[in-house]
Amino acid sequence: MVFKRRDKRSFLRVLWELIYPKGGWTRAFHYVKHRVRRLPDPPHRIARGVFAGVMTSFTPLFGLHFVTAALVAKMMQGNIVAAIMATFFGNPITFPFIAVSSLQLGHWILGTKYNEASEHSLMSSFGGAWGDLKHNFGAMFTDATAHWDRLNVFYDTVFLPYLVGGLILGPIAAIICYYLSVPVISAYKNRRKGRIKAKLAEIRAKKAAAKADDRDKTL
Repeated sequence: MVFKRRDKRSFLRVLWELIYPKGGWTRAFHYVKHRVRRLPDPPHRIARGVFAGVMTSFTPLFGLHFVTAALVAKMMQGNIVAAIMATFFGNPITFPFIAVSSLQLGHWILGTKYNEASEHSLMSSFGGAWGDLKHNFGAMFTDATAHWDRLNVFYDTVFLPYLVGGLILGPIAAIICYYLSVPVISAYKNRRKGRIKAKLAEIRAKKAAAKADDRDKTL
């Protein structure tokens, strides 16, 4: 097959590259930045997509960030590809800071107490909630009893505070990224247009010179 990988990756390698991309996060960041700048759309539409992606990365909707960012970008008439790529603002390096700051702010707004130990048990909380979801889904088709304890704890202590805090911090970070993106993308596109015009002018000049030489030879 034309698009089949020559080196088959194991499942563990695929998981590891989701956490730490091949070439490192610095290279991945520059690749995403380069791809966003080259998108065929006006700068303000691309920047709206960046806004949607960055804001979505502050939500606890893990596994749905791409879909959510695309829907937000569509509502804002932004670039959907830019929105999906901008969700990489949330990555294994930034997620701990995003999660802790969103949880702290969310608990403060809701008037509840933030448990500092939750930073270390965040993944276990997600795992417990996911375990309840799987068990309850199976209970729909069997005689098993549905359990909601871990889901309730997860919702009260993690999901709701995370969502509330993220909906405050996310738009702030997204606005900053929007206003940084517009001039950068505009400058890049203007330079690129200048280079393309210069190349076209050079090609035209070579063609004109070639035609002049042909006329001279015929004379």
